[in-house]
Amino acid sequence: MMKYELIPEQLIYEGLVSKDSFFEPELVDKEIIYLAHDKQYTDDLLNLRLDPKMIRRIGFPMTQSLVDRERYLIDGSIKASLEAIKTGVSFNTAGGTHHAGRDFGEGFCLLNDQAVAAAYLYHSGLAKKILIIDLDVHQGNGTAHIFEGHPDIITFSIHGEKNFPFKKEKSHIDIPLADGVEDEEYLSLLNETLPRLFQENEPDFVYFQSGVDVLATDKLGKFKLTMAGCQKRDELVFQNCKNFNVPVEVSMGGGYSYHIKDIVNAHVNTYRTAIDIYDL
Repeated sequence: MMKYELIPEQLIYEGLVSKDSFFEPELVDKEIIYLAHDKQYTDDLLNLRLDPKMIRRIGFPMTQSLVDRERYLIDGSIKASLEAIKTGVSFNTAGGTHHAGRDFGEGFCLLNDQAVAAAYLYHSGLAKKILIIDLDVHQGNGTAHIFEGHPDIITFSIHGEKNFPFKKEKSHIDIPLADGVEDEEYLSLLNETLPRLFQENEPDFVYFQSGVDVLATDKLGKFKLTMAGCQKRDELVFQNCKNFNVPVEVSMGGGYSYHIKDIVNAHVNTYRTAIDIYDL
């Protein structure tokens, strides 16, 4: 998508970051992918031998470049996680592929970057309790599927009740909302829920899926958040992470507004908010 090229350019243009702020990911090793994904599914994907039914479910024709892209996304989220442990917050300028489950891809997601990164931190002993905050308008069904019942990797999703995916998985905490929800209701709910999540679960690392398809301008979202409301959402997440002294990795997630400038500006606002809160 064009936004993945435009976001870094806009960040540099506005002086929010410099070119030195970026790192380049590598192709993640398949053994790391196995930490969150089924071995057979992973091997079939990497060897371009998925069956036609699964390919239709994913929505993309299988190519080597597409599979490699997913492997770069995962390494990007792992590297961002390691950086966040040092600095408090770090970003993957893409990612948020939350529809990929343990043994399936779906909704243009082949592998789940934040799920693999979370599993990597957990299995490496770098985090003992992880909270995944998914505020994309679509449920993080793949992430929920991977970690369903996991005692130490907690999934939380606020999403459109009647939006894709139409078969929802069971997150540890799901808050489905009706179409047309606006800033006040959404932000009040989030403001009530986040502190309790931190207090009850005591995470030592957070993943934030920051999709901007919650905007009223989004073609697929069905929510009615303003640009300011979306930025306030980000502020609530970052402020809680900082208040509870928990590092956070951010992946971009969805955004399908009619005008590309609305998508890019909303994503850049997520960076701007983190920079302001963490005084970067």
